[in-house]
Formats: sequence, structure tokens, C-alpha cells
Amino acid sequence: MPFFYKIQAEQVFIDKKEAARYSGCFSTGNVESRMESDGLVFKIIDESCKKMQKILVPQAVYEEFDLSIAYPDDEKIPEIRFGGISFKSCDLAKNLKGCKKIILFAATVGASVDMMVRRAQQCGSADAAIMQGTGAMFIESFVDELNEHLCHDYESKGCRLRPRFSPGYGDVPLEIQKYFFSLLPCSKIGLSLMDSLIMAPEKSVTAFIGIEF
Repeated sequence: MPFFYKIQAEQVFIDKKEAARYSGCFSTGNVESRMESDGLVFKIIDESCKKMQKILVPQAVYEEFDLSIAYPDDEKIPEIRFGGISFKSCDLAKNLKGCKKIILFAATVGASVDMMVRRAQQCGSADAAIMQGTGAMFIESFVDELNEHLCHDYESKGCRLRPRFSPGYGDVPLEIQKYFFSLLPCSKIGLSLMDSLIMAPEKSVTAFIGIEF
């Protein structure tokens, strides 16, 4: 059975340092000190964060599945099985080693964020890159909040969660996104998958989390 998780926009933590990093404002040196020394950039980042936070719609859906990892026909690459599907991956199998269950989640901060970024890009706004980075910061911040929520929930049951692992990382292809959309009711949080395997809204994340008993 899927579970839904929603919080208020103002509950999503603002990390201006991460917004600057995602924006690519400072390619070298200490981001925090560079922000402090560059008053104009700091002001733009601060304004972007405040403006964007007002329109966030942070929500997620997740579900737990039984998990098995096997080496069919003496192959070297392990096969990961859950929810009636299977695929091969060394990297994810390593992350899930010892786990008997797995969580799949999909999270987004809403379509309005994408619209705000696109408007800045279409207007040729100088802060378009900062808007893009701010959106990336907010979805990661929300996913961190979701992760913390899940950790507290499962720790109370005597379980420990492994670090989250997303499609497109390591040897797990982006095509694995399709499994999330077949197993989770992503449309109920306004999330869809395009033919290009890019999610809409773009400021969204899917990930696996192993459950260790």
C-alpha cells in the first residue's frame, strides 16, 4: 500500500550555500565565504529562495516491497527483484546488501517551480541560473526531509535505512525510472514521466532505499 507525505512550503529548509553551489555561481573556493564577499550574488540568492519557497508544493509517495538479490545461472552481475520486476545492477546490489525489503519513493516540489525557472530563462534574466540552482536545492532539501521522516519511522520499528540511490547513478540506467511509475501512483502527486525519461515537473526525485532489519 502506498503512503503519501506532504509538508508545508515553509517547512522546507533553505540552504543558500547549496543553492549557490547548484547555480554554479562559485566554481572554486569556499562557497560560504564567497557568498559573504559578493553582496550582489548573496542578495539575488536570498531573494530567489524567498520567492520560490512561497510557491513550493512539496509532496511524495512511497511504498515498501519485499526484496531479493540473486545471481541467476552463475552470472557475475546480481539480479534485483521486487514488486514483480527485476533488473541487474552491481552498484545497487552493493548498496542493498543484507536488505530484505526496499522502499521506492517519488518526490516533487511542484510544477510552479519549473514555471518560475522557465520565466526567468525566457526573459533572459541574469538570475536564471540562480533560479535553476534554487529549485535544485529545494527538491534536495525536501528529499532530505522525507529521508529523515522515513528514518525516524523505521528506526522506531527496529530497522535501519541505507542511503538512498537514484536511477541514473552508477550502473543503474535512467530507464529504471519506468518502474517507479508502474509501481507507484505518481500521478496523484502531479508527477509524470516523459518519453525522454525526464520527469515533469523537472524538480523531482525518485530513489530506492534499502531496509536493514
